[in-house]
Amino acid sequence: MKRLMFLAVFVLTAALASAQNCIVVNSEKIFKSLDAYNTAIASLDKLAEQYQQQVDARFAEVEQYYNAYVAQKASLSASVRQSRENAILALEKEATDYQESIFGQEGTLMKKRVEMIEPIQKQVFAAIEAYARQTGATVVVDSSNNPTLLYAAPAAERTEQVIALLKK
Repeated sequence: MKRLMFLAVFVLTAALASAQNCIVVNSEKIFKSLDAYNTAIASLDKLAEQYQQQVDARFAEVEQYYNAYVAQKASLSASVRQSRENAILALEKEATDYQESIFGQEGTLMKKRVEMIEPIQKQVFAAIEAYARQTGATVVVDSSNNPTLLYAAPAAERTEQVIALLKK
């Protein structure tokens, strides 16, 4: 296993070293330098705050019903208790589903984020690629929080060579 890791690191280092021109950019800094991006983020933050207030109001309603139920529980018959518990659980599920519909991966806020941010991302990544081509860079690495390869010239691709080396 150590041999395999060493081999992978060696091949990656060799590939980067053999790259004629490698540049590093900080995409986070680039995005934050754009007024359109900052405006979109501020708008999304404001929208998220409004949605959070709506979600909080729904959960506060659930809590209110639950507290009222607890206060009256001793005086209720078993069937009424069961009915109220079911109603509270249904209300809680409804609030949770609403929260997911807003803040989930496929939620309203994520769709709005994609709608607002994706065109800016495309513009930034196109500019990075254009700059890389203009300067003859074969590899562009993003140095922001999670280092990422943003662009690689097809000539810099060495996947098949690594596979061949591993199969020896």
